[in-house]
Amino acid sequence: MITDKLKKGYLLIAEPTIIGDLSFNRSVILLADYNEEGSVGFIINKPLKYTIHDLIPDIEARFKIYNGGPVEQDNLYFIHNIPELIPNSIEISNGIYWGGDFESTKELINKGAISNDNIRFFLGYTGWHENQLESEMESNSWIITANSYENKIIGKSATHFWKEQIMELGGEYVIWSNAPENPYLN
Repeated sequence: MITDKLKKGYLLIAEPTIIGDLSFNRSVILLADYNEEGSVGFIINKPLKYTIHDLIPDIEARFKIYNGGPVEQDNLYFIHNIPELIPNSIEISNGIYWGGDFESTKELINKGAISNDNIRFFLGYTGWHENQLESEMESNSWIITANSYENKIIGKSATHFWKEQIMELGGEYVIWSNAPENPYLN
């Protein structure tokens, strides 16, 4: 049963057959919340051309901003692995936390107490209403896998992350790892 596999902290890997969907083609999503009312996740492998300083000039750091998903892209979200420094964080799983006191976070970044390996910022998120994700799973849009990186996923390079995940699946997926992003342009 699909719902037995869907859990907070797991990864959703876009099936290679999701082609032409700008948000989800070759995406890897960290599932931040999953319950009977719906789900929330963040695309962790789609960096944007912005840094946190570009969006919030009083932050003296150049941390990349990622496209978290197509929902509420005018809002900034973050995940981290330092709940002892950022109050009011919500644990996702395996030492990964969502949000927290943003003023404290800004101060800590400016003091150099937070690095790229500790925090990742997103514009927007990915959301599914009740039973929508399960329906997408049944239509083979996503592959579910445990997050073997645990809280170190935050510092993981996004450059080839989807390809790495597909290679780890092996079998029929290996051929897709070297396919062009849009096979129609081949």
